[in-house]
Amino acid sequence: MKRPLIVAIDGPAGAGKSSVSKTLALRLGFTLVDTGAIYRCVALKAKRSGVAFEDHAGLQALLDTITVTFRMDEDKNHVLLDGEDVSEAIRSPENSLAASRFSGLPVVRNALLDLQRRLALAAEKGAILEGRDIGTVVFPDADLKIFLFADPAIRARRRFEELFQKGHEKPVAQVLADQNQRDKEDSEREVAPLKPADDAVKIDSTELALSDVVHQIESLVAARR
Repeated sequence: MKRPLIVAIDGPAGAGKSSVSKTLALRLGFTLVDTGAIYRCVALKAKRSGVAFEDHAGLQALLDTITVTFRMDEDKNHVLLDGEDVSEAIRSPENSLAASRFSGLPVVRNALLDLQRRLALAAEKGAILEGRDIGTVVFPDADLKIFLFADPAIRARRRFEELFQKGHEKPVAQVLADQNQRDKEDSEREVAPLKPADDAVKIDSTELALSDVVHQIESLVAARR
C-alpha cells in the first residue's frame, strides 16, 4: 500500500511554521499534524493532573491514556485533548515553556513518536508535519524536509503580536528572553534536539511574506510528486 506524501517542516518558534503549514494543508488538501501541539497537550494535562516534571511513572500513566486529535474547521486547525478543544489553552506563554521542557524527556518522546507517525500515515492524500524533529527523528525518510528559520528579533516581534491579539500582553524584551530560553532548551536537549536534517531545504522567512514561503514549498512538493 502506497503511503501518503510526507512533508516535514521544522524550525524554531516564531519562524512561521504554524501559518505556513496550515496554509499549505488547506491549499494542497493535506492532513496537518501539529506535533508541537501534541507536546503542549501533554504539558497541559500534566499540570491539570498534578503530575510533576520529575514523576516519570506518573507521566507514563498519563501518556497511556491521553488522546490528541485535530479537526480542521475552515481555516483553523483545532486541537482536541481527550475530546476538549484546547486550541487556545495550550498556547499560553507558560504552557509553551513547559511543553519545551516535557518534550525533552525520553518517556514523553517515545510515547508520542508512534502517535505522530500514525496520524500522518492515516492521511488520504498527504500529510504536513510541523515541529522541531520531524525531519531528523519522526520521519527521517520524509519526501520533503523544510527547515524554516528567521532572525530572532523578528520572531519575537511576531510572537508578541500573536500574544497581543489573544489578550496576553507582555513586553517584547520578555518575549525575546522566553524565546531565547526555549531555543536553548530545544537545541541543547540530549533527545531529538532542534536542528535541520542534512537534506532539509532551509528557508529564511525573515523578509519573506507568507505567500512567498508557501509558493516556494508548493513548488518543491510538485517536484517530489
